[in-house]
Amino acid sequence: MLENILCLVIGLIVGLVAGFFLARYFVKKQLAENPPVNEKMIEAMMSGMGRKPSQKQVKQIMQQMNRFK
Repeated sequence: MLENILCLVIGLIVGLVAGFFLARYFVKKQLAENPPVNEKMIEAMMSGMGRKPSQKQVKQIMQQMNRFK
C-alpha cells in the first residue's frame, strides 16, 4: 500500500518537472519562430500598404494589440 502511494507521488513529481521543461522548450521555440510584434513591424506593415503612419497611429495600434492579448 505504501509503495503504491510512494510510486504515485514520485510519478506525479517527475511528470510535473518534465511537463515544465517541455512547456518551457516549446514556448521558447515558438517565440523564436514568431517574435512578438513591435512598433517597427507595424510601421513597416503600414508603409508596405502605402501609408506613412504617424507615431500616434502606431501607439494606438500597439494599445489595441496589447488589449487583445
